[in-house]
Amino acid sequence: MRWVTIGGFVLCGLLILALVVQSRRRPDRIAPLGSLLDRVMADRAARVTILLFWWWIGWHFLVTPPTA
Repeated sequence: MRWVTIGGFVLCGLLILALVVQSRRRPDRIAPLGSLLDRVMADRAARVTILLFWWWIGWHFLVTPPTA
């Protein structure tokens, strides 16, 4: 089951990468990543939410589980 979760996150990462590539190829259709981040980071609640999300990702994937 863990591999399904990791695979889901990898898939999300690949989709984000595809959106970034598309936004560079067609900026009239999809907003560039820099513009999107400027708009999202203007709100304090969004910044805190993103910080907590990255903390959660790091805690679950970068911390080694205890060995028994």
